Amino acid sequence: MSTPIVILVLLTFPYLALRLYGLLSGRRFDARGAGAAGLGIAFLFFALGHFAETAAMALMLPPWVPARTPLIYATGVLELAIAVGLFLPGTRRAAGWAAAAVLVAFFPANIYAAMNHVPMGGHAWGLAYLLVRAPLQAILIAWVWWFVVREPRPAPRIGAAFEVHP
Repeated sequence: MSTPIVILVLLTFPYLALRLYGLLSGRRFDARGAGAAGLGIAFLFFALGHFAETAAMALMLPPWVPARTPLIYATGVLELAIAVGLFLPGTRRAAGWAAAAVLVAFFPANIYAAMNHVPMGGHAWGLAYLLVRAPLQAILIAWVWWFVVREPRPAPRIGAAFEVHP
């Protein structure tokens, strides 16, 4: 059940590394860009799973889902496109919305896989895996919101609280 740990490391490492670089170099730290980079790396990892573990991922879908293997490949391409979009500032916000939608839409497959003990990424642990995966899913969605989707607010000016407006 190391997959959630790998996901958290991939998600947070770029943020922490770039934050440290900014502190040591005295350069401006782009928290939103660093957060998007971590999310992009996580989505590259997700996409890789679709191509490296196709058969196991197909088992994560109920038998009534048609064309499970082509669907796994297609969703892998989708996650790859989201990853690329997260790395490009011009497409980052749209990719963030797509990432949030994918995280919500694909979660039922994780529930099905855990309830059926599919031997893929910790799902064989059953309900215990969901007790880890559900909070991880919430963290991923919150990360998408905080670093990619939400509109940035301008930083308050120093002394703005003491200004008098007629």
